[in-house]
Amino acid sequence: MNEKKLVGKEKIGNGEAHSKIILIGEHSVVYGYPAIAIPLKDILVKCQIMEAKSKYFYNSEDTLSTAIYTALKYLKKENAKIKYLIESEIPTKRGMGSSAAVSIAAIRAVFNYFGKNLDDKILEKMVQEAETVAHMNPSGLDAKTCLSDKALKFIKNKGFSYIDLNLGAYLVVADTGVHGNTREAVENVRKMGDKAQPMLKKLGELTEKMEIAIREKSLEKIGEIMKQANLELKKLNLTIEKSDILVEEALKNGALGAKISGGGLGGCIIVLVENEEKARIIGEKLSSKGAANIWIERI
Repeated sequence: MNEKKLVGKEKIGNGEAHSKIILIGEHSVVYGYPAIAIPLKDILVKCQIMEAKSKYFYNSEDTLSTAIYTALKYLKKENAKIKYLIESEIPTKRGMGSSAAVSIAAIRAVFNYFGKNLDDKILEKMVQEAETVAHMNPSGLDAKTCLSDKALKFIKNKGFSYIDLNLGAYLVVADTGVHGNTREAVENVRKMGDKAQPMLKKLGELTEKMEIAIREKSLEKIGEIMKQANLELKKLNLTIEKSDILVEEALKNGALGAKISGGGLGGCIIVLVENEEKARIIGEKLSSKGAANIWIERI
């Protein structure tokens, strides 16, 4: 945890957290199949807690406010006169764990401000409280991945296991610039009923194959599985024209694999490449095709 900094006589508490992205298994995870998520350790949100003239105002309908208040309540400091400052590289509504990450950073900053140690289990529990405001019934995957340095496999009602990546490859994350709408997307898949089952089952099978390919460190297999998963997600009507254009552009320029990530109907696409140079080139190509933002992460 960062140490408190004194600016003049002002006490400042600091906290930060990283982003995350779903590699495979979005949507099928809702139906009991596995999903694999990756921490994006270079894409950060930072929070500072400072002294204020008035008591902290708690808005129970706001994720960040809930996170801060939950931390204050735990420390029995509900009447503390504080304010916060957020600096975030993580866009909202893009499937990158922005609400979980900002909650983690804020809670860490509150504890840091008061000079208190923070146990990871307590932190995770508090983040889940805040995430309930953002997502009603969160799986815990976002919080767990934003707290982890390793990739995670998650199965609903069964729990989490860690996966060692260390692929020596690069993941390009490209923002379509269109807000994803997870709730609408999940509802649309539910309304498809039995028609959705073959695609969901296939996504589940592909996720299991992905875990094996990661263990084998076979970039070619991982890329191929990403392409197949994207086709299944497209059959579930979760891609949009912009994401289709970006996936096609990435593959045309030599990417090993590319797919949408997260809820769909916007949000981000992810692209697997062998090296940093290729990642940079493909990132530029995607920007020229209208990607709103590009991040490159070594995995």
